[in-house]
Amino acid sequence: MDTVKFEDLGLDTRILRAITEMGFEEPSPIQAKAIPEVMSGRDVIGQAQTGTGKTAAFGIPLLQKIDPKNRKLQAIVLCPTRELAIQVADEIRRLCKFMHGIKVLPVYGGQDISIQIRSLKGGVQLVIGTPGRVMDHLRRHTLKFDELHTIVLDEADEMLNMGFREDIETILKDAPQERQTILFSATMPQPILDITRNYQKDAVMVRVVKKELTVKNIDQYYYEVKQKNKEEVLSRLIDMYNPKLSLVFCNTKKRVDELTEALKGRGYFAEGLHGDLKQSQRDRVMKGFRTGKTEILIATDVAARGIDVDDVEAVFNYDLPQDDEFYVHRIGRTGRAGRVGKAFTFVVGREVYKLKDIQRYCKTKIYAQPVPSLNDVTAIRLEKVMEEIEEIIKNEDLRSMMRVIERQINEEDYTAMDIAAAFLKKYMGEFEQNTLPKREDDFGDTGAEEGMVRLFINIGKKQKVRPGDILGAVAGESGIPGKLVGTIDMYDKYTFVEVPRENAADVLRAMKNTKIKGKSINVEPANGRM
Repeated sequence: MDTVKFEDLGLDTRILRAITEMGFEEPSPIQAKAIPEVMSGRDVIGQAQTGTGKTAAFGIPLLQKIDPKNRKLQAIVLCPTRELAIQVADEIRRLCKFMHGIKVLPVYGGQDISIQIRSLKGGVQLVIGTPGRVMDHLRRHTLKFDELHTIVLDEADEMLNMGFREDIETILKDAPQERQTILFSATMPQPILDITRNYQKDAVMVRVVKKELTVKNIDQYYYEVKQKNKEEVLSRLIDMYNPKLSLVFCNTKKRVDELTEALKGRGYFAEGLHGDLKQSQRDRVMKGFRTGKTEILIATDVAARGIDVDDVEAVFNYDLPQDDEFYVHRIGRTGRAGRVGKAFTFVVGREVYKLKDIQRYCKTKIYAQPVPSLNDVTAIRLEKVMEEIEEIIKNEDLRSMMRVIERQINEEDYTAMDIAAAFLKKYMGEFEQNTLPKREDDFGDTGAEEGMVRLFINIGKKQKVRPGDILGAVAGESGIPGKLVGTIDMYDKYTFVEVPRENAADVLRAMKNTKIKGKSINVEPANGRM
């Protein structure tokens, strides 16, 4: 059976444009099944867990049905929590980005009701709200159901568990008899079945049965990060663990392309894989990954289907997956052939709640980790080197090497410790050179104020760079507060900037592959003469 595409579902071209901009390649299983049924106008019961893409499954047909010229309330979505109401409103706003005239408003307890009343008076076609706050508005007559044609109950079982049954039934009774009622629930207990029997007409059931999936032999960690810092954190983790092959998952084609270019710019052997690639390009990328020429493969979930490479040592969820099941499929590509794999997931803001759903679904524990500092990176890398050396000592015949070292000790005034340290220094190679932070007193006199280090940057006024651009780059890349950055002296072709001596090494490391105004830069300590 052919894969269903969004284009096959008969959607408004403006919605298709928004979906394309969001970068999604094809509908999730619940979307493919539910969207045609909801668009047909029938009442629908959808059984699907959080994280299956169900918001778009009811949100897209809602938008198709709303008349932007009519400023009265036409549809309402009930959600169990404030967080979910905000999340659903955000996603539906993204879907109707190009449908001018449609207003979406979340209403929930905890926010001043007068703010919501003012917004409602301005005209809102779609309200997403918690049952308690929707009831408040009904009592005040600030929500009117005169032209309401659709009601959605999202996570209906959760709303019942939280004691909202009476409110839900009151809202459903007040709504026009001739309406479409859509209900989504992860489970189907008797109270849900009672609601469907009493308040829906000839409802069609749409169900996506999830497999019982568990993950073994995989150490799983997550990091709470800001969106803008993901690239730096990913780079540090790759440097720390130095996986032979790693898979990085993004939710959109656009993100795959952006991250691929960024990692290549930092010197990593990375390639991207998504649905826009021709088969010949896909084959070339996969061949490079299988042979180890490409060490980091960045992919969307759709493009990654069929990837079967045993030596993947780490999986990075750069974006949290849209579907819980995708998480299992993603990380299952490591920890094969009896080996222990590693999975790292980045979460931004409220996504931490979604991660808890994934843990419940997978019956697994995902451990929180602090974002690694540059010192952490070096320490872990050294630890790995020492483990490799220990393996060599245990398993290799080193007698001929020992004779060479003994001869060197006898002929020169070296100890075995000197030689071992020199070999370790060489073994660390470029990594040590680029990431071991210098000591504060290694910078010498750079002509800066006391306690500061003056850095030289090879970009200036002729490149239309302003002091604010320099400040933003230094603070944004290194993470030091902008107020700690000292004097910035700009010339035509170069700039000097002062940073605290204790932060100078971190700034140098963080700025190593940075671009300012789209131009690659070089940053180094000033020599103190200028």
